[in-house]
Amino acid sequence: MVHLSCSLFYNLVFPLRYSEFYRIMERSQKIKEQQDMYYETAEKLLTFIRKSPTAFHAVDTMKNILAEQGFQELFEKDYWKLIPGGQYMVTRNNSALIAFSIPENAPRRFHIMASHSDSPTFKIKENPEITVEKAYVKLNVEKYGGMLMSPWFDRPLSVAGRVIVSEKGEIKEKLVDIDRDLLMIPSLAIHMNREVNSGYAYNPQKDLLPLYGTAGTEETFGKTLAEAAGVREEDILSHDLFLYSRTRGAVWGAEKEFVSAGRLDDLQCAFASMEGLLSGEKKKSIAVHCVMDNEEVGSGTKQGAASTFLKDTLLRINSGLGRTYEEYLMSLADSFMISADNAHALHPNYTDMTDPVNRPLLNKGIVIKYNANQKYCTDAVSAAIFKDICTRAEVPFQTFVNRSDMAGGSTLGNISNTQVPVNTVDIGLPQLAMHSPYETAGVKDTYSLIKAAELFFE
Repeated sequence: MVHLSCSLFYNLVFPLRYSEFYRIMERSQKIKEQQDMYYETAEKLLTFIRKSPTAFHAVDTMKNILAEQGFQELFEKDYWKLIPGGQYMVTRNNSALIAFSIPENAPRRFHIMASHSDSPTFKIKENPEITVEKAYVKLNVEKYGGMLMSPWFDRPLSVAGRVIVSEKGEIKEKLVDIDRDLLMIPSLAIHMNREVNSGYAYNPQKDLLPLYGTAGTEETFGKTLAEAAGVREEDILSHDLFLYSRTRGAVWGAEKEFVSAGRLDDLQCAFASMEGLLSGEKKKSIAVHCVMDNEEVGSGTKQGAASTFLKDTLLRINSGLGRTYEEYLMSLADSFMISADNAHALHPNYTDMTDPVNRPLLNKGIVIKYNANQKYCTDAVSAAIFKDICTRAEVPFQTFVNRSDMAGGSTLGNISNTQVPVNTVDIGLPQLAMHSPYETAGVKDTYSLIKAAELFFE
């Protein structure tokens, strides 16, 4: 008597139905694994953002991650000794970073992915304490970058940045993060301005100064800052300090399809670029992960996209490999840059604010950004190259163009090209509430950009 196993019986009697069942099961398993990757990537991004309340902290966080992966730190004031097969990183102002990997065969071309470390916020002024009516102490601040001001009200805030101190006769820089709920910018009650919901022009000197404490407190801001920095108050010479929102990032939505946090613009792209650099094979080009500062205020600083930081670094790589200046120019002609800075998604309440046909959506892939007036430097050639990268990486892409009657912002690509003229595409990840202290993006899109960056850095 012949005994057939259940699976063999079904395979013989119902071959098509059985094989289709397993195809469905395999597809379901693959979808589940991919969803797990999306959530794992989103949580990793949120951890990175929590550790990066300012541009200084973002660069420090990246330095630590890159060092763990074998990247050697270089300093602009020192001689560089570069070798094929080496991995290196260099910073400027401790708020901009360039990491690069030189393959063993030391190819000529550069593959560059550029993003930025800063976000719109408020900067603490010198002598910041202001006493009000012998009752309150508030801090004097000024705007940094173009921001949505109203979302800064009525949420816990704190202060982070760097302090410059005198220590044993030397001037030193220290990172500081007052890691607790410290400040609040309280709204004016509706009873005292009943027209506020009809539109209000916020005055940053009057309306946006955060409440710190009660008058006469012994815990002055200077003392609190010194304790956080681990120094004496009198040893603090100067500071670059910024407010940041304490609201924690979250994955949310009906199917957990959204991710929200402060500083998604542009730490989401900086994070994806770094992850792509670390996971890419980096064999056919000199892979360059470039994170500039001060994009939100025009990039015109020594550590911004308009500076010589990227140009200086590429020239030193070129000369470190024993190549001539002419060979450097030849390498630029054969190189490519991805300028990665987040893009506007279609807003559910303001659909009329988006171009009629180029309407990026959350979770629908990387956005290629176009502008006829060169606010974005994408052209037909660079767009085609990037679309091919996405296709080969098996990630979706979409397009963004401003409405023709609305002015858009500019970004890193066209500014960087004034120093380093290479074929460049401007891209980003779709998001809502750009320049709010709490922005929203799609949970799938970070993973898509990492995969595209990984292939680009191969």
